[in-house]
Amino acid sequence: MGNGIPDGGQGGIASVSRKSWLFLVLSGLATGASWLCYYRALQLGGAAKVVSIDKLSVVITVMLAAVFLHEPLTAKSVAGAVLITAGALLMVL
Repeated sequence: MGNGIPDGGQGGIASVSRKSWLFLVLSGLATGASWLCYYRALQLGGAAKVVSIDKLSVVITVMLAAVFLHEPLTAKSVAGAVLITAGALLMVL
């Protein structure tokens, strides 16, 4: 308590570990590369196709969360993933 930080509060930028900084920098680089690829895809293909394929990342995230994080697949999340996939396929074809 004597450090001026309330219980459960943030310690500020100086308290961020080197490992966290590494992951923050790597995340920023990956995000930048992703956007560059996205804009290049928009130049090469139609926006409707590119955006619909991009939305499949939601489906991939749901699947990876189920496999690696052991998050439950509810009927609602499965139905949403199926609808997103079907919509993406309709937009691409």
